[in-house]
Amino acid sequence: MGPNGSGKSTLANGLMGHPLYGIESGEVIFNGVDILELEANERAKLGLFLAFQYPIAIPGVSLANFLRLAVSAVRAKEGNGSGNDQLIPMREFRSELRDKMKKFGIDDSFARRYLNDGFSGGEKKRAEILQLAMLEPKIAILDETDSGLDIDAIRIVGESISQLIGPELGVLIITHYPRLLDYIRPQFVHILLDGQIVESGGWELTQMLEAEGYDPIREKYGITEE
Repeated sequence: MGPNGSGKSTLANGLMGHPLYGIESGEVIFNGVDILELEANERAKLGLFLAFQYPIAIPGVSLANFLRLAVSAVRAKEGNGSGNDQLIPMREFRSELRDKMKKFGIDDSFARRYLNDGFSGGEKKRAEILQLAMLEPKIAILDETDSGLDIDAIRIVGESISQLIGPELGVLIITHYPRLLDYIRPQFVHILLDGQIVESGGWELTQMLEAEGYDPIREKYGITEE
């Protein structure tokens, strides 16, 4: 958690390997591998996932086709093969997609729409959750998934994420507000200010922020609001 400009999205993009973000020093070890040496697609195959704060629209590409290509790429075994021979079989994919959409209460027609094209804020976030469910990563980074959502949409997204979290999936949630955390009780809470984690604790930190905001934390560490 942290206010605007504290470095939350920078952290998310840096972990996922966004080409516009450079890491000057240090290492990030995941499953025994320093992921800073890997390209973004290699990090995805290793088991990382990033849900964007502002998902982009891709007119002309249906959500179903996008998901089939993404799932096939992540699950593909290393080798020299390329092209459609590496795609997950259509019947298998459709069955899996239909099961996941039913689980999260998503209408079948959703998959035929162009990716995020004309989607509402809530629909974009539900599409991200569906991608998360289909790709089955080990660690998911959710960059302000609650941004721009109304109360009902936050509840739907929060409950959907809660269904996915378990022994096979850990989630790093980046958020300004504790609203989403009403549906996803975190094990650990970290407060980021000026690019640094300044406080760590449990659920009590979200309650403190809800009551007092970030000003007391800024004053404690001598950080002025820009």
